[in-house]
Amino acid sequence: MSTPQHPMPQAAPEWKAPAGPPHAAYSSPIPVVRTHLGHALASEWTKIKSIRSTMWTLGVFLLLVVGIGLLTGLVVASNSEDAGLGDENPLGLGFFGLLLGNMCLITLGVLTTASEYGTGMIRTTMTACPTRGRVLAAKSLVFFVLAFVVTLVASGFVALVQVGLVGDAREPTGAEWFKGTVGVSLYLALLGLLSLLIGSVIRHSAGAITIMIAAVLAPLVIALFMFSSSLEDVRQALFEYSIPNQLSVFYSNSLTETGPSGWDPLWIMLVAVGVAFAGAYALLERRDV
Repeated sequence: MSTPQHPMPQAAPEWKAPAGPPHAAYSSPIPVVRTHLGHALASEWTKIKSIRSTMWTLGVFLLLVVGIGLLTGLVVASNSEDAGLGDENPLGLGFFGLLLGNMCLITLGVLTTASEYGTGMIRTTMTACPTRGRVLAAKSLVFFVLAFVVTLVASGFVALVQVGLVGDAREPTGAEWFKGTVGVSLYLALLGLLSLLIGSVIRHSAGAITIMIAAVLAPLVIALFMFSSSLEDVRQALFEYSIPNQLSVFYSNSLTETGPSGWDPLWIMLVAVGVAFAGAYALLERRDV
């Protein structure tokens, strides 16, 4: 029997590029530029102004500050004969609205960072801008400027109306006007910025808000129930350095005769924000998103 003949395999023909001019490389019409802090600021401003929580929180803040401030001014003005406000600074009547309104700034500050971790948006943010310190700085700058401007507008408006309503009180000096508007606005903006940084550290909205509300209210509440004479020094320190007392210093209405005075509360808050920023930056660089 004859063995079957197998055909010999043939080599594949060599591929040759078609004749003609070489294809041009693709060029995107979008210019490629090196990113910088300005891009991060624009991104954070777009995010903070486009979410509903910002509008609702700032709306409630304005309602509390303006509403309570005007209501207080009307009540005092209607009882000015019995109040005896001849030597009192009428700007101090805005303290009550700002004391409640700072809760809104605390909430907004926490949500600015912690909400991104809760929704997972932080991954998109860090992918677009891998420089994490730049992202944190942009968030801080945008929030601080927004909180300062809104607080300054609200406190300035309330101060003008209250001075006009309470005619029996003395005319505030220029320094009192500056502290009661610009000074207190800087302090509350820094308090909100501190909340933003705590939100970056905790990465949980409810937990960070709880911590900040406790920081505002707990020292004063705890001090109220320290009746023991051996705890008098601790009680006095809690009163003096509590946030409500520091806020009242801007209106020269401190709860105690000792402790922070003048611009001391602003420097205290500035140091606290600096420490919190350093801690938030260090953790942001070490953690995974």
